[in-house]
Amino acid sequence: MPISYSVSDDTIKNLNERAQAYGNTLQNILNQMYKKITGQQYTLERMLIGIITDGHVLVESVPGLAKTLMVKTLAQVFGSDSIRIQFTPDLLPADIMGTKIYNNATQSFVTQKGPIFHSFVLADEINRAPPKVQSALLEAMQEGQVSIHGDTHLLDRPFVVFATQNPIESEGTYKLPEAQIDRFAIKIVVEYPTTKEEEVEIMQRNTSGNIKPALAISNTKEALEIQAFCNEIYVDKLILQYIADIIHATRSPSKYDIESLAEMIEYGASPRASIWLVKTARARALLKGRGFVIADDVKALAHDVLRHRIIPTFEAEAQGITPYAMITKILEKISPP
Repeated sequence: MPISYSVSDDTIKNLNERAQAYGNTLQNILNQMYKKITGQQYTLERMLIGIITDGHVLVESVPGLAKTLMVKTLAQVFGSDSIRIQFTPDLLPADIMGTKIYNNATQSFVTQKGPIFHSFVLADEINRAPPKVQSALLEAMQEGQVSIHGDTHLLDRPFVVFATQNPIESEGTYKLPEAQIDRFAIKIVVEYPTTKEEEVEIMQRNTSGNIKPALAISNTKEALEIQAFCNEIYVDKLILQYIADIIHATRSPSKYDIESLAEMIEYGASPRASIWLVKTARARALLKGRGFVIADDVKALAHDVLRHRIIPTFEAEAQGITPYAMITKILEKISPP
């Protein structure tokens, strides 16, 4: 069935032409990253979507799955800088944001900026940091600025936080506040390599002694251009209605004839989820070289956008019913346009 739009054919044609140009650039970026990192295409694509949408990414995985290498490689292909911050229970906000130190020569206080002042920040094991540190990071993530002893400092753009947490180790960790979790555009669950062939390739690449940095095939200026164009990708009202149905089904499943979820969801997704589902669907369309969003873009990103925004009930946790399974059931029930 052909797709009809509420805008002119010329508008769609123009958006498609520009999307194809940017889409080719993004595919080249992904291909460059695939040369450095074996497998993990899904994760790398989602990380790139985080950059395209100017959104932060929560990464859940066991240790040793190349998260640091992924962020470092992303920075390299954009010709930018990155930093890895190891979060620990004794960390202080000043250790991340910076502080003021006294300069004897000038007899005045000068600002010493912290590691947060990088374009790509890997916040490793963020749930090990105490709540005060998490609150300080929240301002940086939400406002794009930090406060150091009363002075406000803008962060460079693009600015993307890739925060990780280990799902199998809870000792010495602090639960992330729901307000902070909601600030992450998407949550990725990184899996082990799927085949033995990938495992062999990983060993060969990382024991050859000839590891070269990724080529800088883009730059931060182009990244900002892509972010700006992403907001122009066309989203039809039917797609917006489809997204609204998905979000409302997480809050009132009974209204959508999903009675089995009525007692399983404590709190559904917030309006911020709707916004990010639109933004990430646009980013996926751009990756595919399209100037318009289709239902498949929404379905492809629904789990990443919603899995950390749905709070299951105690009954659901006791039965082992995860938010992922809930989202899958909702997508099966609600018909796309």
